[in-house]
Amino acid sequence: MGFNVTNSIKTSSDGIWQGENTLHYAFPLLIIQTTLVVFLSRLLAFLLKPLRQPKVVAEILAGIMLGPSAFGRNKTFTNWIFPSWSTPILECVSNIGLLFFLFLVGLELDLNTIHKSGKKAIGIAFAGISLPFLFSIGVAFVLRKLIKGIDSVGYGEFFLFIGVSLSITAFPVLARILAELRLLTTQIGEMAMAAAAFNDVAAWILLALAVALARGGGVHHSPLISLWVFLSGIGFVVFMFLIIRPIMILVAKESSNGNNNIVEETFICLTLVGVMLFGFMTDFIGIHAIFGGFIFGLIIPKNGDFSEKLILRIEDFVSGLLLPLYFASSGIKTNISQIHSVSAWGLVVLVVSTACLGKVLGTFIVGIMLCSMPMREALALGFLMNTKGLVELIVLNIGKEKKVLDDETFAILVIMALFTTFITTPIVMAIHKPSSTQDPQLEKPQKKIKKQNNLRILACLRGPRDAHALINLIESLRSDKNNNNYASVTKLYVMRLMEFTDRLSSISTVQRARKNGFPFIGRVLFRDEATDQVGAAFEAYSTLGKVMVRPTMAISSLSDLHEDIIHVAEKKRVELIILPFDKYWQMEGNEEVEIHAGHGWRMANERVMSQALCSVAVVVDRGLQLVNNGMRVCIVYFGGADCSKALEIGSRMVEHPAIRVTLVRFIHHGSTNFDEVERTLDDSTIAEFKVKWGKQIVYSEKETNNLVNEVLEIGKSGEFELMIIGNNKSKFPQGIMAKQFDEQQLNNSELGPLANLLASSDKGIKSSVLVIQQQHEAKFGNSKVASSFIDKDIV
Repeated sequence: MGFNVTNSIKTSSDGIWQGENTLHYAFPLLIIQTTLVVFLSRLLAFLLKPLRQPKVVAEILAGIMLGPSAFGRNKTFTNWIFPSWSTPILECVSNIGLLFFLFLVGLELDLNTIHKSGKKAIGIAFAGISLPFLFSIGVAFVLRKLIKGIDSVGYGEFFLFIGVSLSITAFPVLARILAELRLLTTQIGEMAMAAAAFNDVAAWILLALAVALARGGGVHHSPLISLWVFLSGIGFVVFMFLIIRPIMILVAKESSNGNNNIVEETFICLTLVGVMLFGFMTDFIGIHAIFGGFIFGLIIPKNGDFSEKLILRIEDFVSGLLLPLYFASSGIKTNISQIHSVSAWGLVVLVVSTACLGKVLGTFIVGIMLCSMPMREALALGFLMNTKGLVELIVLNIGKEKKVLDDETFAILVIMALFTTFITTPIVMAIHKPSSTQDPQLEKPQKKIKKQNNLRILACLRGPRDAHALINLIESLRSDKNNNNYASVTKLYVMRLMEFTDRLSSISTVQRARKNGFPFIGRVLFRDEATDQVGAAFEAYSTLGKVMVRPTMAISSLSDLHEDIIHVAEKKRVELIILPFDKYWQMEGNEEVEIHAGHGWRMANERVMSQALCSVAVVVDRGLQLVNNGMRVCIVYFGGADCSKALEIGSRMVEHPAIRVTLVRFIHHGSTNFDEVERTLDDSTIAEFKVKWGKQIVYSEKETNNLVNEVLEIGKSGEFELMIIGNNKSKFPQGIMAKQFDEQQLNNSELGPLANLLASSDKGIKSSVLVIQQQHEAKFGNSKVASSFIDKDIV
């Protein structure tokens, strides 16, 4: 009978014009199901975003809504969209997505990080697992007494599934919550990540044990069968680590060379086939196919770019399209209406409170006693470790599949997982106020420095390319003399900017970056020959008397990144923030190609420039060369506070032996935006500059009515490696000069019109550009007062 039913399911229809309903066929129905699931989960994620909830909450809710708890209560909806005959097909596709997702989770976890996490993180993880397990003894006993039919399942296997479900911490979900709360780079964030990684591995071991013991749906109930399953699982893990891992190390090494694209594609393809093959092996053993994928991902080396290539190839398709089907499949099995009595809802309260109490109390006690954490931080860490997610659903689905959990218990535990994850963000926000980027390197006590004009800089970079221009620029600002009025660079705070997204690769990148430490640009993260030079340069800077380098890291979504930058700048009282421009140029063959970092990076720059309480510089890098080879700098001056600041920054380069500075002043007649008072101040500034540096610079003065063409000619000439120019956004739009700019140039909120022209790719500009913006008068008042305030309070 079963064979005939299977044969009656056809893949695709002959079309509506032949009178067929396409929803009665497997493939068209799967398309509709997938579309509906993805749309609903994305819609809920958007609606929950103001509440700062992780995406997994929306995905679990979407699955529950599509099941018998909400939409599925309508029999017409169920019969058309999720008929019973389509369930095996949906589960097959969703389990393929789950298999590859667990492979990605294995790729994301680095065993070396767990090994180096220290006794404190392991102690927190152990307490967070053991206490909930201890409490689950009582919970399992109560559930077996009050829910009919569960007592037919062995107490040992039922207790194991309840214990695992109560003690799990969802590592990927925790990382996203920490990023959302701006805690990833704090001590509490690092502790939580390390403990959660250890917890994740322990949970898989316990789940494997639970699956080995759970033979509720089978014919055989002999303990010997469970023992064979468990020993076979151990043998599989040993085989993977001793035989397959050395092979994958060689494969990763060959692939990382990047010499042969055909060989690389072959390795990646065989690896993806291996995911399914090892999934089959663990299913054959009797555990579950996902264990094979997870262990295979775990053994692949993380110190090359092979794992990163694998993640980039399959992550979006698996996480964005296939994985939501698993949540839908779980939601169809979840029937909250099964919890219909007061006693049943009392069980929900019992399970939720026990899960929270065990996890939070265990972490809280160890946090205070072993880690000497403040009470509020220890409590916040406890709630962070109480986060559930996909792994929780996997445990529950396997328990239901093995007939260890009935419908009511399954629904209770799904509600527990959803509720504990939902409350994490608001509770942690209330207990531990989310702050911007913190870094242990920045918390070192500062030695007092003699009162003098010393310069503190916060330099931001996205990667090694930005670092090259940054090193050259900072070196050019170093003065060899201490007896002048212009500051030498005293401290350089180098901030690595990292975008955190919902992608698994974000977590991997964060882990690699943290593992590398200072100078946080190592072979693991950026694999090129220039990397060692960059790292060595930063380390050398830290030993110089005039430049003390302090590395830090900002890990946030692009919409929040500016807050991290501004926070550190204010906390460290820096005088100048240096930002990389949102695009750069590189040669491909004989052509110069413009590469955009993305609109989000541009918006981050705009927010820093509009909100920062100190001066800001944007570096438009066109291959700024090492200053040891000589560098010609042109300061373009046409008046105003921004140009005066540009003059001040440029003056720091005058004494550098490898730099030749040229000052070009443009006097433009007929512009109503330049009043006589301002012109007098400009004259005074230029006169003072010439008196001090006149013999060491080249000075020229030009009267023009076409400032745009004059400045563009300087940029096109190739005579200067670097041009320094004031942003002066507000100077042109209301004056006669506005006629020389188009609307796009005037409305560019990142750079002023002239700076925007110099940063464009279609004007033939050859020079790199440093665009300077002075502190806003609305925030600081007189710029000289602002500067002296900063200098006065440097400690």
